[in-house]
Amino acid sequence: MELDNFIYNPTQKTILDNGSFTWKAPSNIALVKYWGKREPQLPENPSISFTLDACHTETTLEFKKREKSAEISKLESDATFAQSLTQKEFKIDIFLDGENKPEFRKKIVVFLMRIGKLVPFISDYDFVIRTHNSFPHSSGIASSASGMSALALCIMSMEKALNPDISDEMFYKKASFLARLGSGSAARSIEGPLVVWGKHNAIKNSSDLFGVKFTGDLHDKFKNYHDTILLVDKGEKQVSSTVGHNLMNNHPFAQQRFEQANENIIKISEALKTGNLKTFISIVESEALTLHSMMMTSHPYFILMKPNTLEIINRIWAFREETNTNICFTLDAGANVHVLFPDEEKETCNLFIMNELIQFCQNNHYICDKVGFGANQIKPQ
Repeated sequence: MELDNFIYNPTQKTILDNGSFTWKAPSNIALVKYWGKREPQLPENPSISFTLDACHTETTLEFKKREKSAEISKLESDATFAQSLTQKEFKIDIFLDGENKPEFRKKIVVFLMRIGKLVPFISDYDFVIRTHNSFPHSSGIASSASGMSALALCIMSMEKALNPDISDEMFYKKASFLARLGSGSAARSIEGPLVVWGKHNAIKNSSDLFGVKFTGDLHDKFKNYHDTILLVDKGEKQVSSTVGHNLMNNHPFAQQRFEQANENIIKISEALKTGNLKTFISIVESEALTLHSMMMTSHPYFILMKPNTLEIINRIWAFREETNTNICFTLDAGANVHVLFPDEEKETCNLFIMNELIQFCQNNHYICDKVGFGANQIKPQ
């Protein structure tokens, strides 16, 4: 599917003066990691992720049609109109948990400029964005993924109101496409329980442009998988995702890493279908450590794990060896640890986490989560 398929092209004209839409979108945790990108927000390798449930962002987009000056009306025929208006004229107020956050405005403006050609109607409106995360902001739990996907879905609800003929399939596909332009991993935060982003011959209909649901017959073992997130460090990330991805440019091991990820997509796809937990664990943990090794061997180089991160990992390995359970870990680009385990082992694993692992969390804070099934629109009461 090409870019032109996503350009707004209504079959009927509908008036939409003002209103609001609210969406709750999940975070996700990558099993095979996306690390490295090319313009415009395209992945250097495919990735696959669990959609989460408890970790989400709820965003309300309030919109009001602007009154156009004569000068602006003349510009509307210009192909760059939406972009120039976004940069110079848009009124955008952003609130996180009720607090005005003008420092977020630049990222939202860049996002709206990127999507201006695809949803040109946004140039007709002023916006107020009200958002809330169910988890600490900028703590390595992909707040940009859930946040940008929630905003993209709100914008798509505007498009649906203006063009009711758009199909549900195209609605969600374009939402993923738009979300990707705000944050790459946001392409995987629209649907669930498993989403692939990035073109791969083994994944039917996969694309660099948007995420797709995992097409294989998912084994029952993975349908209610648990993810307990141990908050080792709740502070701001040491390295932004954008900076981290850019470090893959000219990285001495980049090409080998991209090839490894493509091979791991094949291996983990088979494990997800057959229920092979040993293979699943091997790939997931290797992917986590590879991600961090790429950061440690980049220029400049970074160590994102903390001493408590390593202590947790070693205790998980020891516990798995002693009990023959299928507990494992993964990491995002930070110090926090995602502890993964199947539903049938939840009592044993939860007891282990409570007794041995939460002591290594900042203020003993952790989040119990599990696999979710995608974003939901919140209807007004």
